[in-house]
Amino acid sequence: MADKMSSNAYWAANIRVITISMVIWFVCSFGLGILLRPALSGIHIGGADIGFWFAQNGAIYVFLVLIFAYAAKMNKLDKEHGVEE
Repeated sequence: MADKMSSNAYWAANIRVITISMVIWFVCSFGLGILLRPALSGIHIGGADIGFWFAQNGAIYVFLVLIFAYAAKMNKLDKEHGVEE
C-alpha cells in the first residue's frame, strides 16, 4: 500500500512539473507573442518590438531553458522517490 501511495505521489509531482512548464511556455509563446503583441509594440529589442521577438525567438529560448529546468527538477524528484537511474 505504501508503494502505491509513493507511486501516486511521484506521478502527481511529475504532472505538476509538466503543467507548470507548459503554462510558462504557453504564456511566453502564445500570450506574449500573439495575444499581447499589440500592447507590447512600443518596447523594442534589437530593432523589433518585443511581441515579435517573443513570437520568433523568445519562445524558443524559454523552451530551451524549460528543458534544462525540467531535467534538473525531474532528477531531484527521482532521487526523492528512489527511482533514479
